[in-house]
Amino acid sequence: MTCFINEDLIVKMLGEARFASRKLAAKIIEKAGRAGGIEPAEAAVLLQAEDPEIIAGICRAARMVKEEIYGRRVVFFAPLYISNYCVNNCRYCGYRRDNKFERRLLSKKEIIEEVKILLSAGHKRVALECGEDPARCSIDYVLEAIETIYLVREGNGSIRRINVNIAATTVENYKKLKDAGIGTYVLFQETYHRPTYARMHPAGPKSDYEWHLTAMNRAVAGGIDDVGVGVLFGLHDFKFEVLSLLLHVRYLEESAGVGPHTISVPRLRPAPGVDLLQFPYLVSDSDFKKLVAVLRLAVPYTGLILSTRERPSLRSELISLGVSQLSAGSSTGVGGYGNRAKAGSSAGNGEADTQFSVEDRRTLDEVVGDVCRTGYLPSFCTACYRQGRTGERFMAMAKSGLIQDLCTPNALLTLQEYLLDYASPETIVAGERVIKDQVSLIGCPSMRFLTGIKLQEIKRGERDLFF
Repeated sequence: MTCFINEDLIVKMLGEARFASRKLAAKIIEKAGRAGGIEPAEAAVLLQAEDPEIIAGICRAARMVKEEIYGRRVVFFAPLYISNYCVNNCRYCGYRRDNKFERRLLSKKEIIEEVKILLSAGHKRVALECGEDPARCSIDYVLEAIETIYLVREGNGSIRRINVNIAATTVENYKKLKDAGIGTYVLFQETYHRPTYARMHPAGPKSDYEWHLTAMNRAVAGGIDDVGVGVLFGLHDFKFEVLSLLLHVRYLEESAGVGPHTISVPRLRPAPGVDLLQFPYLVSDSDFKKLVAVLRLAVPYTGLILSTRERPSLRSELISLGVSQLSAGSSTGVGGYGNRAKAGSSAGNGEADTQFSVEDRRTLDEVVGDVCRTGYLPSFCTACYRQGRTGERFMAMAKSGLIQDLCTPNALLTLQEYLLDYASPETIVAGERVIKDQVSLIGCPSMRFLTGIKLQEIKRGERDLFF
């Protein structure tokens, strides 16, 4: 089943791509700019490019494709860590088994407190995160946490979509997650390079490469429509990892009928017990921008997720190159939002025992305001999931271009909610300008009219309106 990650083929593609001509690279860029995707071998040519003009062309094409498929939308979410107990000993993770610190598993009351803090900031989406410890953090505990999160209300807010990033599990457990109403099931392969995977995962269930790699097959068999994949860039050569991701995408398209809903692009960051000097494949900023641009060109209809591991200025650049989802105001520690509130500190500050260090410490409001001021449209939309536009149905609408007719209006409605209920005066000014500009760009006259009506209804007190 796992022959789709053919390491010899990947090495061969990269080797041949080293000698590709500028003419071939330009031809691939031209093809990619038509937003139809490119093959892994073509992506290899772009990844191997060192010519500044070719790299500039890659970035220009990525910006065009991002604009054509996603418009100016950027979706926001926050991670919610509920347990840091873990039986694995991953060498890159602050939660690794050998790290000695006081472990926590949130009670129902503590989960409610964390969610209320996120809601009071304006969040509508969370990514539920926990370490792997079947005895202490069982699937039943996770399911209870999901139910609890969905039931919390704070002011006008509630969590409308829970994406779940938990360890690879069984078809039976994926069915339970589906029945619990999750959005996307997310699991990073971390590295597709088998020898590196073995070194990075010396102990615990996660050391089983095959079990981890085939998790998405079981998730789909369990009825989950939307899955998200990813790599922790910095464990092995980024070019190898990007091509592996693309082979995984192709395999899912062929075996499940639809590729991943999202691809996450985290870079290795400092964490308790993690010495970055021991990792020879750390990715530079310039290479990171190139790999994001190539991913956008290769899989134009797949969301690209960027976390607060990256500094604000780089995050802004990467939005234009292809990133479509951002975490913001994040804590990567269990109970971190409550701890931060008690300490009166900003995002990422005043927190111990985190999974990794945070580079973007802005609050959600600060990020939303900055995104608005750069002309992008912040979105808290969850309409597709709640309207059944998932899996193959979503991808068909995305590839036909129809999804744009719904996503921009829905994003505008959620931004209007945010501005009325949570935003600072400065963000309100920037956000209202974006709403005015984006409404005028809605191509369908009837949808533009209906969007205007719903925006007025929200101003009169209605909430959670969508198409």
